[in-house]
Amino acid sequence: MSRVTVIGGHGKVALLAAPLLVADGHEVTSVVRNPDHVADVEATGATAAVLDIEHSGVDEIARLLTGSDVVVWSAGAGGGSPERTYAVDRDAAIRSMDAAAQAGVARYVMVSYFGAGPDHGVPEDNGFYAYAEAKAAADEHLQGTDLAWTILRPSGLTTDAATGHIETGEGVTAGHVSRDNVAHVIRSVVEHPETTARRILPFNDGFRPIDEVVATPAG
Repeated sequence: MSRVTVIGGHGKVALLAAPLLVADGHEVTSVVRNPDHVADVEATGATAAVLDIEHSGVDEIARLLTGSDVVVWSAGAGGGSPERTYAVDRDAAIRSMDAAAQAGVARYVMVSYFGAGPDHGVPEDNGFYAYAEAKAAADEHLQGTDLAWTILRPSGLTTDAATGHIETGEGVTAGHVSRDNVAHVIRSVVEHPETTARRILPFNDGFRPIDEVVATPAG
């Protein structure tokens, strides 16, 4: 059993992941900004914690994370203004990583996106540019920490039901994946620390069982 803190607890993926983690016997805390979202989060079996991550400093976030074994970042500005996108998806995410290290949390799971990185290729005049830049910076910072990090890079998200199967590896190009499958990948990553530390996992819906993919060392 691990103590898992999910940041962005009212997001669509997080609301799907929390009950899976709870069912596995983990003690789950889901962090939300809006007190009105507490009931939705607690309906998943998780404990809700109210904190505005965007406007919280490292020390404040570290206090929240103290005692956790795993942090899952599933928050985002949700396509708001570029300023807010940088504030949440880059700056707040980076503070949460520093806070995790300060709080002695061993593992950090980042939900990123397929194609993220400094060579994301999104032009500056594209509305997605700020998000691409923010995620590139956050992922890069995470890779420079001493945390046992895992970066998940799901492709285009759908509302389909989970199949429990994905594809990844060399030659895989961006496609689609259900949010439900992303939630199952988060669950599997939490279960398999030995094969997921310092691992980047880009994936689509596919035909390999999620646990098989996650439990098989990269390489």
